[in-house]
Amino acid sequence: MSKLSRQFKVPDELANLYDFANTLDLRHFTHHGVQHPQSDELASAKEFAVWMRQRGLLLVDARVSPAMLATALELRSLIRDYLQRDPSERSKNRDSVRSLNKVLKLFPLLATAKDDGGMVLKAARDDALAGLSSVVAELYEGSRDGTLDRLKMCASDECRRVFFDRSKPATRRWCMSSLCGNRMKTRNYRERQRNTYRNGNT
Repeated sequence: MSKLSRQFKVPDELANLYDFANTLDLRHFTHHGVQHPQSDELASAKEFAVWMRQRGLLLVDARVSPAMLATALELRSLIRDYLQRDPSERSKNRDSVRSLNKVLKLFPLLATAKDDGGMVLKAARDDALAGLSSVVAELYEGSRDGTLDRLKMCASDECRRVFFDRSKPATRRWCMSSLCGNRMKTRNYRERQRNTYRNGNT
């Protein structure tokens, strides 16, 4: 788990998926007069390897090629596209599901018996991208037990961070109501005020 996944109490079973989706930071709001810088933790094959190694997902001496990075970025893009939709609508968007399934085929999983009983899904790949199979396994397990419905993308266009909705009814729309939620509500209020003013002066 990363510091952020621990900070926001993301379940261990979804931590790699959460971290992977958030390697792309598109936030561009201003907070306390400071513009948040956008960033990408997977900007190069070297950076991707570092990210994988920090989480114990990279096989020893495995080399990440530019082609592998491109595959990882495609997986990330399609996962983020899937998560940005309301959970009730995710399976209804056929184009999104078809595209996601296409890239998921590149990360086959094997069911393996554990020494202490039970089964675990492991990567069928044996190259540098094998570690991303754990992300795919989390995606599968989360959809199976329903926890994936709580992994969402912030509704604020200035944010677009993936967050874990810990609210009891699972109806949160923003990663942080005190920040993104308040900004959106303030913006909507001002827009309504402008429209009221325009309509009153026509």
